[in-house]
Amino acid sequence: MLTNPKTSEHDQMNIEETHTQQTLRNENIVYLQTGGRSQENCFTPAFLDSDTDEVFLSRFANGKLAPLHIFDGLPSYCIVQRDADGHVSAVRASIISGFVKAGHFYTRDEAAALA
Repeated sequence: MLTNPKTSEHDQMNIEETHTQQTLRNENIVYLQTGGRSQENCFTPAFLDSDTDEVFLSRFANGKLAPLHIFDGLPSYCIVQRDADGHVSAVRASIISGFVKAGHFYTRDEAAALA
């Protein structure tokens, strides 16, 4: 993965310009029974950094693949905030949750349309 030379710029980012765990919870409500959730399709949960076009499979902090969208495995330059236990609580707004299948990234909308 690429490193991001703008880390200090992201450290100053306003929390409103981020995605949080609440963002993921809201997406799960919006996409309930549409095929746009990890539990409802045969895609691999992933994230797209729309600033760099990098795709990251969803992983736990220990690097193991996660069966749903988890921020903890994202590279440090994507992370804006951690909670008291060290879990990622906010990521850059350019991080989009979606899925990978056959090497292609699909947004939740695209995955739902294919489900």
